[in-house]
Amino acid sequence: MTSPSPETPVSFVGAQPAGSGSAAATEDLRAAIDRSFDQTLVRLKELVAIPGIAWPSFDRSPLERSAEAVAVLLRDSGLEDVQILLCDKPDGTPGGPAVVARRPAAEGKPTILLYAHHDVQPAGDESLWEPEPFTAVEKDGRLYGRGAADDKAGIMAHIAAYAAVSEVVGAELGLGITFFIEGEEEAGSPTFRPFLEANRELLRADVIVVADSSNWKVGVPALTTSLRGLVDGTIEVQVLEHAVHSGMFGGPVLDAPTLLARLIATLHDDDGNVAIPGLVATDNTSVDFPEADYRADASVLDGVRLAGTGSIASRLWTKPALSIIGFDAPAVDVASNTLLPRARAKFSLRLAPGQSPEEAMEAVRRHVESNAPFGAKVTFTPGESGNPFQTDTSSAAAALAMWALGEAWGVPAVETGIGGSIPFIADLTELYPDVQILVTGVEDPDSRAHSANESLHLGDFRKAILAEALLLTRLNSGGL
Repeated sequence: MTSPSPETPVSFVGAQPAGSGSAAATEDLRAAIDRSFDQTLVRLKELVAIPGIAWPSFDRSPLERSAEAVAVLLRDSGLEDVQILLCDKPDGTPGGPAVVARRPAAEGKPTILLYAHHDVQPAGDESLWEPEPFTAVEKDGRLYGRGAADDKAGIMAHIAAYAAVSEVVGAELGLGITFFIEGEEEAGSPTFRPFLEANRELLRADVIVVADSSNWKVGVPALTTSLRGLVDGTIEVQVLEHAVHSGMFGGPVLDAPTLLARLIATLHDDDGNVAIPGLVATDNTSVDFPEADYRADASVLDGVRLAGTGSIASRLWTKPALSIIGFDAPAVDVASNTLLPRARAKFSLRLAPGQSPEEAMEAVRRHVESNAPFGAKVTFTPGESGNPFQTDTSSAAAALAMWALGEAWGVPAVETGIGGSIPFIADLTELYPDVQILVTGVEDPDSRAHSANESLHLGDFRKAILAEALLLTRLNSGGL
């Protein structure tokens, strides 16, 4: 997520809904959150210390300890119905352990589901971390550590907001609340759909808050209103039955890596736009990204021309983006003078809202097969796919969320898109077509989620807790 420069005019959206509550109630919640904030940080640091990684190549026991730790926190919050649940993958191995805790709704009250995930990305090259990746360290108003922002802070925001509301509202709290803390999001949520289907009634809600996104910048909150979808796969080019000597046979035939490079070059036009027919693209974003800010946040080298046309925001949120994320060819250090018979690349295509993943995958297939260079054999293998998402910003829940964010931060919230994907949201909308989904988060452009030195801005973390507490209080008092 990039941020606007201070002088850039930003189109803010959101106003206080009718009957949204008094200033005194806001201050009561703020005071409750402040009183327990040091303990909230202690618990967050304890979660960061557990390296729960859901990838099959990692030891599973820390992931199970992570789920147990979350379950303990939820029980300590006064919730009695707390379960650790999982589904098996197609190969029979267990999926990541999810923690589900419930407080049933009183008659006539809505139910809200609070989602976050307790699994994290691997640390990667630990020499790049200034503190140890799984030892949370406070420095200059930020908390550093793997998962400090993505997404253990989301878990603690949910728990701390619930605790504050329970303290302030007391016996008048009739809102139904379900915590759903997933345990395999960073591994692609491989069992999310069967888990939903197996626990459909257990997880049913009127509103879902997915706390796994980012704010506009430090000091300015955001409601994520669109996410791009995703398809990926591999493209293989073959030109020879087997490798041959490049001196004896080179010239009349081109090697497979060269032909694959020529095929990859057809995926974009000269301006850098994705050039695959049949893909959805729009340029109707209301928030602008200054080019200088994007360059700084993305670490673009001086002199590199940005790709694509239209606003930078649309290139990030509402247009497709295609990247080659893997390439099979011999390493330079072991290369020999050989014409290689085949080469393979993996692509990752982000989809604009409104795009069908099935249609996008077929569009890529048609394109690569019809652009086979020099008649080479092209083999297309589809991979994973996920739907894009767009919030109904006219919904009562969205209006309420925008008000709560603005109230907590003291500045109007921004409606933003995210260039990334959260494919499981499409499963939520399909199984619960009437639910109102809100995508919020505790990250900011400096959080470096998935990278070394991941961190959380503690001031904004406190405000995120207050915003969610305001949302819960309003739903409890007035519904939707």
